Amino acid sequence: MATTTTSIGGGGGGGGGGEDRVMATAQQIVKSLNTPKEVQEDMLLIFSSFDNRLSNISSLVNSGDSKREGDRYEAAEKLILRWDSGPGASRNSLNWEDSPEEAAEYLSAVDDIVQWIDELSIRSDSAEIVDRAENAIQIAMSRLEDEFRHMLIRNTVPLDAEHLYGSIRKVSLSFASHDSENSDEFESFADVDRGSGIFHERGVSLGDDLRVDLINPDAVVDLKEIADRMIRSGYEKECLNVYTGVRRDALDECLVVLGVEKLSIEDVQKIDWKILDEKMKKWIQAVKVSVRVLLTGEKRLCDYIFSGSDDSEEVCFNETAKGCIRQLLNFAEAIAIGERSVEKLFRILDMYEALEYVLPDLQAMITDEFVIEEAQGVLSRLGEAAKGTFVEFENAVRNETSKKTMLNAEIHPLTRYVMNYLTLVVVYSKTLDALLEGDDEDLQHLGGDGTENSELETMSPLPRRLFSLLSSLETNLERKSKLYGDDSIQYIFLMNNIQYIVQKAKDSELGKLLGDRWVRKRRGQVRIYATNYLRASWGKLLTFLKEEGTGGSSNSALKLATLKEKFKNFNAGFEEIYRIQTGWKVADAQLREELRISVSAKALPAYRAFLGRHGSQLENTRHAGRYIKYTSDDLENYLLDLFEGSPQVIHNLRRKSSS
Repeated sequence: MATTTTSIGGGGGGGGGGEDRVMATAQQIVKSLNTPKEVQEDMLLIFSSFDNRLSNISSLVNSGDSKREGDRYEAAEKLILRWDSGPGASRNSLNWEDSPEEAAEYLSAVDDIVQWIDELSIRSDSAEIVDRAENAIQIAMSRLEDEFRHMLIRNTVPLDAEHLYGSIRKVSLSFASHDSENSDEFESFADVDRGSGIFHERGVSLGDDLRVDLINPDAVVDLKEIADRMIRSGYEKECLNVYTGVRRDALDECLVVLGVEKLSIEDVQKIDWKILDEKMKKWIQAVKVSVRVLLTGEKRLCDYIFSGSDDSEEVCFNETAKGCIRQLLNFAEAIAIGERSVEKLFRILDMYEALEYVLPDLQAMITDEFVIEEAQGVLSRLGEAAKGTFVEFENAVRNETSKKTMLNAEIHPLTRYVMNYLTLVVVYSKTLDALLEGDDEDLQHLGGDGTENSELETMSPLPRRLFSLLSSLETNLERKSKLYGDDSIQYIFLMNNIQYIVQKAKDSELGKLLGDRWVRKRRGQVRIYATNYLRASWGKLLTFLKEEGTGGSSNSALKLATLKEKFKNFNAGFEEIYRIQTGWKVADAQLREELRISVSAKALPAYRAFLGRHGSQLENTRHAGRYIKYTSDDLENYLLDLFEGSPQVIHNLRRKSSS
């Protein structure tokens, strides 16, 4: 019995030591597995179900864990305080680029403190510890805010406009003008460069894949890491303020590089047209680049850096983009409400089309309805400005009343300007059709026949307006032709101008808009003018070659005198026509050649027949060369000099007088 009792007692005494060994062994097993805390607790519950001596192990393990976690939080707090950038603290740089390990360690410390605060929030006895943790996180956020700002500034990539535009396809249009005879009375159309071509550059067309780096790509991940910590810590507003402030300034710099200045509406309206034209061209390029490249890139950055917080993404981009958009819209607004003049039309249309082009992108990116409504309003006012400017052009053509004639019956500057202008207008036909919808004119005043007016009713708004405008131009030219005292030059003037109108229409989209019938009718009008010219200019001269008084008379002396008078009058009339009409200019080479052929066909057969019938009667008379001065070949050669725009005089007689 004694032996048995000692054994139990020994077992009992050894039982206390055995329990310690069992618990120590269980703790060691759990720790060696390196499992999460929740899993450790589950394992200890399982152990305790096998041996009641393990019932207290959970509290012992938790006590040890709490101590280790406390040590970890204190280490994190110590690390954050070491980098304290508050007032009076020595500022040490984390040097994110050169020491990523150091930066990662700091961010890990921030994560620990944030987690510590989360855990303390559910305890009732942790007020003092919470204060310590919140103080640490406040210090950390101040540091991260500074790092975020400096990282954004250091890694902003300046816009290289030269490289950018090298990747962009330029679309240009030009038309030639040679109206060196513009009169002072025609200053309303003085934008036509004299003796040179007019060049209208429509701006740039951007590819969908054009992208530029706005921030060094290597820094974007670090920026997101900082933003994530600031948002998790409740410093989202501060983070957004820093980001939007830096990126707004960067976008302002981009606009400067693109040539867009900060100007008030009053400033814009005071700028001289030539300078303003350059600024408008730069704006057209800038609005496309800004929206399709810069703001699209900014949206990608915002979405990445602030991913996980939809509100932050939205606020970030709206606030970043707003200043850039408003600066662009302010300039467009100044143009839209400015003074209207015909030379501005194409640039205004370019601005309208550029803004219309990027508006869907803005609507997809910007959620601030006020900004979108502002953009839509400016677009609408640009459209009204373009429409109003086109009306100004129509009125200028109808009301142009210069009295100066073209000395050589050449193409009038008004005709050149209008047709060159319209060849550009039709390039914008789709836009102008939309803008002019609902503003159609009454067709009664156009003066077309019933068929023409019927065709007009089926046309879209722009072709109808062009038909009206060209009818006004033709009426104006008819009035100007009356300024010439001689019927012949009136018809040459009208031929020149109508032929120019037809040719310009044929060589551009204008002819397609107006239709084949319109072109054929004007060509027929040119032929009518040619016929009228022949009648007015050569009809009277050829009356001298009629047979009246040259036959059926018994008085040969009277007949001879009549023949001499007829030849003399014909020669004088021909020389006068030659002197005058070599100075007239028929600009179109084909028309000039056709007109000479028509003159030859009318004049030469009559002269050849008259000379054949009566030339022999004068051959043997005294001074016959005074009357028969030219052969039909001579006349044919002289006719080749007509309509060259260089007055000439016949000095040398081709035939010698006989004694």
